[in-house]
Amino acid sequence: MLDYGQADPPSGTFTSISAGYLHACGLREDGAAECWGSEGNGRSDPPTGAFTTLSVGGTHACGLREDGAIACWGLNNFGQADPPSGVFTDVSAGSWHTCALRESGHLKCWGDDKYGQTSAPTGGRYLAIASGTHHSCAIRERGVSCWGGRTPLPVLPLPTTQPTTQPEESTVAPPPTVDPQTPDPEPTDPPDPPTPTPTPTTFTALSAGGFHNCALRSTGTIHCWGIGSNARTTPPTGSFTSLAAGSSHTCAIRSAGTIVCWGNSANDRTNAPSGSFTAIAAGGSHSCGLLSSGAIDCWGDNSSGQAADQTGSYTAVAGGLAHTCAILGSGAIDCWGTNASGQAADQTGSFTAVSVGQAHSCGLRSSGAIHCWGSNSHGQTAAQTGTFTAVSAGDFHTCGLRATGAIECWGQNTSGQAADQAGPFTAVSAGFSHTCGLRSTGSVECWGLNNFGQAPAGVAP
Repeated sequence: MLDYGQADPPSGTFTSISAGYLHACGLREDGAAECWGSEGNGRSDPPTGAFTTLSVGGTHACGLREDGAIACWGLNNFGQADPPSGVFTDVSAGSWHTCALRESGHLKCWGDDKYGQTSAPTGGRYLAIASGTHHSCAIRERGVSCWGGRTPLPVLPLPTTQPTTQPEESTVAPPPTVDPQTPDPEPTDPPDPPTPTPTPTTFTALSAGGFHNCALRSTGTIHCWGIGSNARTTPPTGSFTSLAAGSSHTCAIRSAGTIVCWGNSANDRTNAPSGSFTAIAAGGSHSCGLLSSGAIDCWGDNSSGQAADQTGSYTAVAGGLAHTCAILGSGAIDCWGTNASGQAADQTGSFTAVSVGQAHSCGLRSSGAIHCWGSNSHGQTAAQTGTFTAVSAGDFHTCGLRATGAIECWGQNTSGQAADQAGPFTAVSAGFSHTCGLRSTGSVECWGLNNFGQAPAGVAP
């Protein structure tokens, strides 16, 4: 047996205890968590503060704070230690995933979903939760539900209380007369449960970079394709809510609000700060994140001031080659960084979206019209008239999404990157010399330069 001291608890008084694979944790009388055993990945290093409940998984642990928030620590290779925000009443850590019970009685799971163990059922109210290796179970108000493993389990009814009084007249038929000489019938196996129809995996968001792209699956995982140098097409595991691809790196926001970046790490562009973020932007060699407070935190190359932090209240942020733009709470656009072509000029008015290219910028007005500014060397700021629902600025071209689902583009079209597309699409993202759109079916279609496989005709999730 591997001995890391997991069977040698510290002295003192504990109120509860939970054991994992090679470590264990206990709850002291004052609510502090103390762990022992293997210290790999910080699994035995709980955060300070008081907890009301502890649950230890395979290589991580989670605790429920007095205010209902959840804190986790330890191995986070599948995002199992990245709890969502909110108020919870119960938490249970499995081998590679975690599930918790919200104050509303609804379920929330995160981490590895290879066997569907984090695909918790929706609807209904639950009373308790328990997570295993590849499955989870929860007590409903009138039954037990389990999910995950190789075959999801049906809902099992809870036993009912037997009546204490005998009914006036029995309706139970007498047992049949059995001939003692007649052998018992051969037992038969119970029928197999019906095979459930799995929910198809789709893409829900995408972002086109320089020569690579990344898309967010409905499971929260990320798929990237195109040039693979600097590991830019090798995203981390776990569950994410949004992502942004830059020239040669990508950043994404985990379910807990933290940011992780990968790819080209020059200029510290992938060295994301701590904090809780709601939006992310990746530029040429810098990155910016929108904090929950509304302020913007940037990192990476700041040679032109493009990575300068911004105080105030913002609602969106976009990064270009060497400049950055963001939407203020008033709806106006604030830009900073290189401004040689006027691409970082502030814009008045009311905007709902902003996108930044190499030397130009575009915003979607509240009216649905697209307004662009900066360099027009290839016609990239000559926006089409009419109303749109989204806009994306590439290197020297721009694309907009119509309400019909069609995509219209303008600017440089040397590789077909600005070719209009009939659709229907639900999102569009323009890269250096290619463009990708998210189909209403959840698949991705790309067009334009395909020298590194960044613009295949179709990408399945």
